[in-house]
Amino acid sequence: MLLNLHVKNLALIDELEIDFHDNLNILTGETGAGKSILIDSINGALGGRLTKDMLRDPEKDALVELLFQMKDDTVDRVLEQEGIGRMDDRQVLLSRKITSGRSVSRINGETVTAAKVKEIAAYLIDIHGQHEHQSLLYPSRHLEILDRFAGKEVSEIKAELEEEYRRYTEYRDQLSEESADEKERLRQKDFLDYEIAEIEQARLQPGEEEELERRYRRMANGRDIAEGLNEIHDALDEGSGAGGQISRAVRTYYSIADLDDALGSIGEQLSTIESLANDLNREIAGYMDDLTFDPSELYETERRLDAIRGVTAKYGGTVREALEQLERKKKEREKLEHYEEYLEKLQKDHAEARRKVLAVCARLTDARKRASAELVDKIRSALSDLNFLDVRFCMEFQEKKEPTANGMDDAAFYITTNPGMPLRPLKDVASGGELSRIMLAIKSVLADVDNVETLIFDEIDTGISGRTAQKVSEKLNVISRSHQVLCITHLAQIAAMADHHFLIEKKTKDGATRTEIQLLSQEESVLELARITGGVTITDTVVQNAREMKHLAGRAKLD
Repeated sequence: MLLNLHVKNLALIDELEIDFHDNLNILTGETGAGKSILIDSINGALGGRLTKDMLRDPEKDALVELLFQMKDDTVDRVLEQEGIGRMDDRQVLLSRKITSGRSVSRINGETVTAAKVKEIAAYLIDIHGQHEHQSLLYPSRHLEILDRFAGKEVSEIKAELEEEYRRYTEYRDQLSEESADEKERLRQKDFLDYEIAEIEQARLQPGEEEELERRYRRMANGRDIAEGLNEIHDALDEGSGAGGQISRAVRTYYSIADLDDALGSIGEQLSTIESLANDLNREIAGYMDDLTFDPSELYETERRLDAIRGVTAKYGGTVREALEQLERKKKEREKLEHYEEYLEKLQKDHAEARRKVLAVCARLTDARKRASAELVDKIRSALSDLNFLDVRFCMEFQEKKEPTANGMDDAAFYITTNPGMPLRPLKDVASGGELSRIMLAIKSVLADVDNVETLIFDEIDTGISGRTAQKVSEKLNVISRSHQVLCITHLAQIAAMADHHFLIEKKTKDGATRTEIQLLSQEESVLELARITGGVTITDTVVQNAREMKHLAGRAKLD
């Protein structure tokens, strides 16, 4: 559940910290007090839109932090898979820092993308606002709701369908590309023959280019190398060079070697130096003997390098890539040479892939229709609880003309709230207030199958009052027995059901306006209910009615 919300420097909020609790958390306040800012802040921390013009003080950073406490380790496992560190006691900290130039999102202190925040947030919290219940006007949303309710069975079939559909579309796309006529295929084959011959005639060999480059550099720089080696050879010459001086040093040593046994190590080192100098000279002489070459060899090496580079520049850039292209072009030519057989096999593969996709689609449709029967029954019951007394509700399926990665189903909710009237699409019937209640009914049903612990309802009271508002409050109470619920409301009937009642106020101090929030005591909650119901003048009778409303709500929780 959501333990704590911390907001700094955002719109009317200077700095605000709220500790939320289990069950039903109600937030009330005057219009314009800043209730929407709280929802925007939470949405922002979850990856939603927050812009620099929302900063209270543009010279300072804004910050939103959400601290969650999870019942199990599901989210911890997801974080571990994403390489994000865990916190103690199954807690998860989401934060977003907004500056005048950019924003940074973090999970448990590690910087992440907004997309990753949204992915993780789906396990933590479900926010329902006016935009979401308006989404019920789009039938595509209805199928999403059904699949979410159906759970594992449908999700596993959809995963299987995704793979089969990917294979099917590959064959379909290949088949659509094979529309060239005979003349075009012959042109393609002739061109492939030319390219294959061009690569093969180059007789490319792995490693040859590197060896030729080494030889070419040696021959092209032969004069400089020869001059340098001659100079080294002269320096080591046994006559006037260092070799001769080393030989004289060795002869001098042997003239004194018998005078002191301790001179032995010097003699060994002089012999080693003499041997090394002689070996080096012989190696240089041998290299110089090999250094001689025919000018025609340089020409042939250069010509061969040009031939290799001309082909590789045209077919991939390297010998390896050119040889890989050669194999691909041979396969393509073979396909064209046996085109009828290839096309027949492709058509069979396409037909088989389509058959498999349609079979999985049929299984998906069956699973959805079974789940829809249960979903419709539960939603119908929840609607009855929300004061839809004579409601009829169902889900209608239609088959698409072609399979998709999401199956072949078009599905939509149909409803009538008046006896004797025919069922019609939900988008054509429901008013704004009805939509909010229908979404609440759906949420109450989905809450039983979802692992998300925290639900937020904003504007759930749109277009309702009286007995209907009382029914909505009772439904929120039922949901809050198994989930943490945060609800922003303007209605006393809903606010009275609060397990924890927060008041959001706009206050002015030292010429600055700020949004503040406080947790109300039982008596303060009664006075807030009186303000909501009583308007400008709050009489003792209004207060007494508010106290009675709170008492009745308490009794309803025990039922």
